Amino acid sequence: MFARMTLAALGLGLAMSTSVLAQETVKIGVIAPFSGPFADAGAQLIAGVNLYIAKNGGEVAGKRIEIIQKDSGGAAPDVAKRLAQELVVRDQVDILAGFALTPEALGAADVATEAKKLMVVMNAATSIVTEKSPYIVRTSVTIPQVNYVFGKWAFEKGGAKAAYTLVADYGPGLDAEKSFAKGFTEAGGQIVGADKTPVQNPDFSAFVQRVKDANPESVYIFIPGGAQPAAIGKALAERGLTPPATKLFGQGELTHPEALESMGDTANGIITTFHYTLERDDPINNEFVKAYQDANGGRSPDLFSVGAYDGMHLIYETLKKANGDTTGDGLVEAAKGMAWDSPRGPMSIDPETRDVVQTVYIREVKKVGDKLQNVIIDQIPDVKDPNHGAAK
Repeated sequence: MFARMTLAALGLGLAMSTSVLAQETVKIGVIAPFSGPFADAGAQLIAGVNLYIAKNGGEVAGKRIEIIQKDSGGAAPDVAKRLAQELVVRDQVDILAGFALTPEALGAADVATEAKKLMVVMNAATSIVTEKSPYIVRTSVTIPQVNYVFGKWAFEKGGAKAAYTLVADYGPGLDAEKSFAKGFTEAGGQIVGADKTPVQNPDFSAFVQRVKDANPESVYIFIPGGAQPAAIGKALAERGLTPPATKLFGQGELTHPEALESMGDTANGIITTFHYTLERDDPINNEFVKAYQDANGGRSPDLFSVGAYDGMHLIYETLKKANGDTTGDGLVEAAKGMAWDSPRGPMSIDPETRDVVQTVYIREVKKVGDKLQNVIIDQIPDVKDPNHGAAK
């Protein structure tokens, strides 16, 4: 309460002092999990931020860009809110950014509204995020955006008539299950079973056994990244639930490159949906991947990296369009309708929802040479989040 009162009380003074400072420097406060179980997500996010600055220079619209990092430690909305308040009140930032996880974004939303600061969400993927503040713009993805059209595709083109869903039991997992099932059943498919796993789950054997007992023709899976894709892949393989005998569908985290290395040939034939594909053969993406790998010891970019990279692009271009004006209202207006070619392909910001519009890719794991990788087999252009403006 005290922090909120302090923020409100100092609002006018801060606006004046920030305006003076902004003549020389644009301060961007980046909130992400730089420690804890989601630290790798934070590392990939800030690497995307740093790569964009390295490539495009540390000045824009005549002003120097300064990044101030704050560690949320994980999915902690109260911590994110406190850090956002510190960034606004003490560090006097002009823009809030980062937010690898939905709870972080939801925690900071009220601060962005009260302080009237542009808040660029570089990953958090739950539909409701942009609705929580008129100052939020998202450059990543929403889970319903990729999974609703994927559900339709699985029935219409993926050969699945019935599916069992197995998802992590938290907001993104529930979003994924609901949107995939909606698209799948609207197209004519049938959901024959559904189960949920703990968010931080090292052992999927009991859950996968229940899937095995149900003997479905296809399974849809959503789990967080990290070690979980390899763990669930092993459990599926041990019970014979692998393509082509069982069709496996999932969101892109399921077949991250690191997961494919662990899963081996049992991953062959898994079909996933995503907004970014590392192997997409396009000059912009090829340049991005090489530059990222060169800057990060050979590590490849992922969804956190490209979301942050494009987030910085939006920040730079809005500052140019606003002639260096850092007021939140001016930057948000500049962001609405903005379109550009990203490493992921064409993308834009919906002027009504301030959310990302982009191509959704359908990928299949195939052997390319002696290596398994995600190969694009279909793509759906100009996809919006289907939940915006709809009853939830």
